[in-house]
Amino acid sequence: MSEPLTLGIDASTYRGTVAVLAGRSVIATAEVAMRGEREERLMPAIADALGSAGAAVGDLAKVVVGAGPGSFTSLRIGAALAKGIALACEIPIAAMPSLALLAAGADNPLANGRYLAILDAMRGDVYAMLMDSVDGTVVAVTGEQLLARGAVDALAQRHDARIVGAGQSIDAMPHARGLARLAPSLVRDVSLATWEPAYGRLAEAQVKWETEHGRSLTTG
Repeated sequence: MSEPLTLGIDASTYRGTVAVLAGRSVIATAEVAMRGEREERLMPAIADALGSAGAAVGDLAKVVVGAGPGSFTSLRIGAALAKGIALACEIPIAAMPSLALLAAGADNPLANGRYLAILDAMRGDVYAMLMDSVDGTVVAVTGEQLLARGAVDALAQRHDARIVGAGQSIDAMPHARGLARLAPSLVRDVSLATWEPAYGRLAEAQVKWETEHGRSLTTG
């Protein structure tokens, strides 16, 4: 293939998504449930997407994985698979913000304008990120933030932004195919040895433990 192949993976929600890109063009995609399954399904989805693209893992030049925030367990699975592929193939690994994939991963490019991407953070909160769509390219306006769900509409109105998210006026979930529409500044190379996803907040199990014991798992 004339263009270098990139594998995009996002598992920030209970749906894992995969995209194979030749240069900036998406040539194959796959998606799979990440919750309520008896076996891990994301690796077979990666194999299916590569097969649809007529490629093998060894043909990849780079792997880019959604960095979160989002589901703790799903993000760990996505990160582990991305790292394993990068290590085995001796190729670079990069990270992309999963919230940006809400806007960038839509079936069709969003119209020019400002958007507020939100993702459920549980406990009455959402993860939120303001971004612009400029001629089909998604550019970050702010970083990710944790926001009370009740404050979403006011923030969107203040910035004249349309809301993107599950059940919103633009109903969407993060999708790895959005890698093709992300501004280069949103895709950053990371260290295979030290990088971890940005989970956004503590896992439910850790919150419960700290509530019961009155201290952090990390401080003993």
